[in-house]
Amino acid sequence: MCLLGPEFFQDDPVDCARSLIGCRFRWGACVGRIVETEAYHAIGDEACHTWLRPSSRRFIEDHEAGDAYVYLNYGVHWLFNILVKGRKGNGFVLVRALEPEVGLDAMRQRRGDFSDRLLAAGPGRLTQALGISGEHHGSRFLENGMGSLETGETVRIVSGPRIGISRATELNWRFGDPRSSCLSKRF
Repeated sequence: MCLLGPEFFQDDPVDCARSLIGCRFRWGACVGRIVETEAYHAIGDEACHTWLRPSSRRFIEDHEAGDAYVYLNYGVHWLFNILVKGRKGNGFVLVRALEPEVGLDAMRQRRGDFSDRLLAAGPGRLTQALGISGEHHGSRFLENGMGSLETGETVRIVSGPRIGISRATELNWRFGDPRSSCLSKRF
């Protein structure tokens, strides 16, 4: 296993999103295996925040690859994304679901008494379980010890349409491990 640094996110958002499946994500004392992600391209992707939000375009200009892009979705759930600034294009990877491995008691304390399968099965559940919020927006979490990413086992990866969007729905930029019971939605 090897730690991933910001340089990992100097590629293409789609390639990064696919490559994160099976990696271990640590946030504080909690660890889980990434089982679902989505990719968003800053240019030409109508579902990406950069399409309508100048602040998202400024975020890309002002921040480094691998920085946390955290936003409040519909005023309800924080969603955790990682900034990609790459040779093949800029954008974001949304971490959609984790298979919890370490720190389950802390996750349950934040989420409630849910089964392991549902603790981080979905982007809002994931941030709640890990304690990620708007205060982490823009953080260099890979460099400041707040979090880490580690290569994991090689898994079969499937793709399909992204979830919860109404534009660019034809793009199969949602990736996941089809064996996992912790996906936010089956493929």
